[in-house]
Amino acid sequence: MSDIGGDQTRWLDDDEQRSWRALVMGMTLLLDRLDDDLRRQCDLSLVEYEILVRLSEAEDRRMRMAHLADALAHSRSRVTHTVARMEHAGLVVRMSSPDDGRGVVATMTDKGFDLLERMAPLHVEGVRTHLVDLVSREDFQAVGRVMNAVCDHLVEGHPAMEIR
Repeated sequence: MSDIGGDQTRWLDDDEQRSWRALVMGMTLLLDRLDDDLRRQCDLSLVEYEILVRLSEAEDRRMRMAHLADALAHSRSRVTHTVARMEHAGLVVRMSSPDDGRGVVATMTDKGFDLLERMAPLHVEGVRTHLVDLVSREDFQAVGRVMNAVCDHLVEGHPAMEIR
């Protein structure tokens, strides 16, 4: 590897490499499992579930589409496409912003809220079983601190992205 990247590359040492690969593999497997569980139970993807969660936490269960995309750290086009599928399924509706008429607002329907209420226990149990309960409370808190630092760094370094 020493010929790749030149002398200035700060290569990961063996411990860092093992940790990095464990993080990538673990996150891939965890997100795939959580997504599979939701799809099997109600034909809802993990991203769609997260959209319902964000809307359920917002005032009047509604958010501007741009704010929703920022909150999920997804592209606006990806969120627009996903919300369109959810709208077709009757889980959300989109309309012009009642405040200024310029933006588009997504609002969770009662059907969407009912689905979220049914699926939340399944999702939380999956998160507990496949992550939280596998490690000590202190280790899990450390993961949270690490990922918060990553988020802060990447958001700060990407002025177009604003987590709300």
